[in-house]
Amino acid sequence: MAVTGSVWRLLLIGLVFHLVYIGTVFDCYFTSPVVHGMRQHSIERAEAKRLVLIVGDGLRADLLLAKNGFSMISDSPETIAPHLRSIVETRGAFGISHTRVPTESRPGHVALIGGMYEDVSAVTKGWKTNPVDFDSVFNQSSTTYSFGSPDILPMFARGATPGKVKIWCYDEDEEDFTKDATALDLWVLDHLAALFHNATVDPQLNNRLRRDKTVFFLHLLGLDTTGHSYRPHSKEYMANIQVVDGIVNKTEELFREFYADNETAFIFTADHGMSQIGNHGDGDLDNTRTPLIAWGKGVRGPLPDSSPSSHDEYSKPWGLTHLVRRDVEQADVAALMSTLIGVNMPINSVGVLPDVDPTKPGYLLPREGEKTQAAAALVNAKAILEHYRIKHDEKRTHSLFYKQYSFFTAGEASEEVPGDAKLTAIEGLIQQGAYYQARLHAKELIEHTLEGLRYLQTYDRLMIRGIVIAAYLGWIAFGAVSILLPPSASQSLRSALPIHLFTTIALGAFWALFTKQRSPWSFYVYIVFPCYFWDQVLVRAGGPLLRNIRHARAGSLAGYVLRGTLVVAALQSMVAGYTHRSIWSAWFAVIGILWPLLSWPRELLSENRQLLLMWMTACLFTAVFPLLSVHQKENLPIILFSSSLIYAIGVIGLLYTPYPDIGERRRFGAVICVLLFEIGWSLFFTILIVRDLQEKWPVPRLYRFLGWCTFLAGIVTPFVYPAPRSNPHGRVLSFFLGFGVCFVWLTIRAEGLFYIAYSLTLGLWVEVESALRPYTLAKDALQPVTAAKAAETAEHAKDASTYRPHADDLRIAVFFLLFVQVAFFGTGKSFYLEPVYRLVPIFSPFLMAALLIFKIVAPYIILATAFSILNARLDLPPFSLVLVALTLTDIMTITFFLNVTDTGSWLEIGQTISFFCIGSLLLVWSAGICALGELLMAGQPRGALGLDGAPDGKKVR
Repeated sequence: MAVTGSVWRLLLIGLVFHLVYIGTVFDCYFTSPVVHGMRQHSIERAEAKRLVLIVGDGLRADLLLAKNGFSMISDSPETIAPHLRSIVETRGAFGISHTRVPTESRPGHVALIGGMYEDVSAVTKGWKTNPVDFDSVFNQSSTTYSFGSPDILPMFARGATPGKVKIWCYDEDEEDFTKDATALDLWVLDHLAALFHNATVDPQLNNRLRRDKTVFFLHLLGLDTTGHSYRPHSKEYMANIQVVDGIVNKTEELFREFYADNETAFIFTADHGMSQIGNHGDGDLDNTRTPLIAWGKGVRGPLPDSSPSSHDEYSKPWGLTHLVRRDVEQADVAALMSTLIGVNMPINSVGVLPDVDPTKPGYLLPREGEKTQAAAALVNAKAILEHYRIKHDEKRTHSLFYKQYSFFTAGEASEEVPGDAKLTAIEGLIQQGAYYQARLHAKELIEHTLEGLRYLQTYDRLMIRGIVIAAYLGWIAFGAVSILLPPSASQSLRSALPIHLFTTIALGAFWALFTKQRSPWSFYVYIVFPCYFWDQVLVRAGGPLLRNIRHARAGSLAGYVLRGTLVVAALQSMVAGYTHRSIWSAWFAVIGILWPLLSWPRELLSENRQLLLMWMTACLFTAVFPLLSVHQKENLPIILFSSSLIYAIGVIGLLYTPYPDIGERRRFGAVICVLLFEIGWSLFFTILIVRDLQEKWPVPRLYRFLGWCTFLAGIVTPFVYPAPRSNPHGRVLSFFLGFGVCFVWLTIRAEGLFYIAYSLTLGLWVEVESALRPYTLAKDALQPVTAAKAAETAEHAKDASTYRPHADDLRIAVFFLLFVQVAFFGTGKSFYLEPVYRLVPIFSPFLMAALLIFKIVAPYIILATAFSILNARLDLPPFSLVLVALTLTDIMTITFFLNVTDTGSWLEIGQTISFFCIGSLLLVWSAGICALGELLMAGQPRGALGLDGAPDGKKVR
């Protein structure tokens, strides 16, 4: 396979295919919850005149309600939130509101206020605003007065009736992670108080505020900001909870003073929780358990717990086991709020009112008792059933062979409108006064309707899965055929014509089916890939492959099967490494110790003992990091140590990297000196800024300005003032130091040491493969494996245009996949925000994400340059090994895809989606990085190495 247009064509097809097929996981497992054209339903009589929703953004349930929840902090009070706890114990109902992934602020608020769970793919379509206009409790109210963050409030005003949702937001610059975030929450309280004060002198405002069905929304962002900055088990987070508790108390006082009645209902909850390390974007269970406390008009008081207990190990330490804990799903809160103030349930809401289930205590204390609960259950059933009917009509009209959900066909085959008979039965029970039975029937209808809704949303899943698996298997076959078989092996045009005709008919049939079903445009694109791949495989390999199998010896076939089995087992172990990080350590133990001792030729072991020892040491050093805990705290001494090591490596490289040309030597020295200067200043300013942040002192703007200068200069220098190309090691050293600046500024603990270990291992890998290659070439040629013969055989392997992969190339590709995965997972979830605050104190999600990505990119730059050197040393065409790796990786991708689920725990859902996306994107990303590596290392010496380890047999000092 020459470095021609065919190589680029194959690489481009692979990259486009993998990028496009990332969307299949969302088309297969998730659909937009927004449906138009629905009728709305509401309860006839409201229980409260107005509602106050208070959301403590990022508040964990256990840290709010537990006694001695902050025992790790000296002098912490036993009860952190005495006012909210007194509500739970004396006059309110409480429980856990279970959130769903993605556990971010926007999806959490959409679920709470809109009653729907955002399409998971929507998080890729915007940061603050839902990409699709949606209905909400706010839009159904007479007026909603909202106060808080500019990241949350505007999205509820965008799709609402003009003037229905009024917002007061502080400036985005106020979201400073280095300031006391409680000021944001107190700002909300102050502006609520100002609103009531203005109403005393503004009759029109006073009248609007006193209307029925009015909602007040207080968004308290301080806890989220404090948790990110100091983590949840800090005294700062504890103090912010105390501030929030005081705000709730003062809010009640404001409403009592202004309205002088008892017609206000209150709900306190959170959009998401927070993990131990201060993150909430994953599936950690501490992110998904948020508090729910309701009290005021229309809400019941505390109830004694019964047997079996409503508590588990999670809530037993709270000291509330004598009271009923009533858990809900997050979308259920919207149904509860709608019922309390008597507004229509939001369109597309799938929330279930807690009072629907008569076997468990709900949250309501209605005037008419169970009659109202039964009526509310009926309204809830109608709202959700309407959602099902719209989807049902759509599928029945456009599906080629439509099959109704079984629950609505049993005994109702002649019914045109699903569920009508069941609604009529519930209404009859209510009229007869059988409220308990009516609620039971409504509960059953809602449960089956939600299952039916899921049935319709996943109606095409089996077909999509089949297309996806056929496409990935087709790519594997297509890649293997393109790499292994010469172009001359393809069939003639006449013999290939029937295959092309069959493929065209199949593609046309699928497109016709998609047109009938009004499938998304992406389906038309998805089906093109498997059709094209298998068409090309049959055309190119149909005859030659059968002939090769027929004439192959049993021993060689067995060898192919054994190698294939080992490769599949290796890739599946990498899949397991996504959930068991110790597997990466086991991998380094295997390739560092077992592989050389059991597989290397004896001559190589005896002649390269120093290389063997260094390789073993580097692999074992790198193997340590996946075993470290992902929960890390800022450690300045380790940051200083790792930064000093990076600096020392630069000094050693400066002294001992050879350049025969004096001009190149001077240029190299200048580049390295500049980079060492930037690393030194980066370390100096990092120490100053970390000290100020730890002491909670304001960081001078001059420090941040100079910090940005050194950070950007370190990254840019190797690109704008590159080291000479004649010695690739010198060029790699410049990139190592340039991106080492990232690990001075953005490391929290041991990431810098991992960067060093990983880079050294990659450098030694190049030397190991270069030393091993001549022996394997001679062995493949069935010649005596001697040093002289190995070097001679390597000389005949320089013609890249005749490249066909050797067995060793398969192993190298697997090793490359290992290094790709370890670059991402080597130090665990190193997405800590504390280091980012050194450069960006103000909330800026895209800039913060960019800095974290820089830290992720750095190891890949070293991998790209090392892999380019390896290609040059082995005299292989650029991207040849990457193509082998891209072909192999879809064995992993298929496994990840089949493991994706949208049921079970939220942790499982989040992990399976992210693993599939990461598994697909990492290899696409790596191919792009390797292209950059070829560009950065262009002009380096090429050719097989002599056994002394120097290009063309020349020894390097």
